[in-house]
Amino acid sequence: MVKGKRKPFQEIKDLLKNHRKVLNVGCGGCVSVCYAGGQKEVQTLNDQLNASFKQDDAPVRVEGYTVERQCNMDLIAELDRIAHNYDALMSMACGAGCQYLAERFPDIPVYPAINTMFIGVDKEIGIFEERCRACGNCVLGVTGGICPVTRCAKGLFNGPCGGTNLTSCEVNKDIPCAWLDIYERLKEIGQLDKILQFKEPMEWRNTTRGVFIQEGFEERFEPKEKKMMGIISRVH
Repeated sequence: MVKGKRKPFQEIKDLLKNHRKVLNVGCGGCVSVCYAGGQKEVQTLNDQLNASFKQDDAPVRVEGYTVERQCNMDLIAELDRIAHNYDALMSMACGAGCQYLAERFPDIPVYPAINTMFIGVDKEIGIFEERCRACGNCVLGVTGGICPVTRCAKGLFNGPCGGTNLTSCEVNKDIPCAWLDIYERLKEIGQLDKILQFKEPMEWRNTTRGVFIQEGFEERFEPKEKKMMGIISRVH
């Protein structure tokens, strides 16, 4: 599922400061599940923005509306009856939802309130881990269901590099070597011969797997875990 994180408050405020009446559109899909852009998060952000604009004596008013999903044109069509009452729209969906909203209402400025982080899983309440980079050439069928693109710090498609430190990645000892895990998984399921299948190289940016903790959940995790996540999500 797509994971998103709210943009910094001041960045959002700067996007809206030249408007009078803004509709903040939430999404009941992925960003709702990861506590970034659902109905509750829309109301929280609106309260913060309206209080801040009032303190600045700025004539900006932000209202909210949450649709089931912003990535579906039929579902955002319900905004047709109210969208033109506003001089700007703000999307609390992923980048795809924000673009669809702009496509639906091309004559109204549409601003993102969310940074789309990655496709990932729920590790704990408030902590999310990248598992897919949507590279367009899935090789999970020959790597034991373990993604070498997101799991390997170098995104290696055909086996480990020479920097493996026993069972760990050379990037950090707390990060397991993806290709060792792939080897062990294929061995366990009796498909070790698949590790020899050559996969054509692809072009992608080399990054370590993304991880982030949603704001408000930081205290749930031990310092060691926080440190590891800081290393992994450095690129984000």
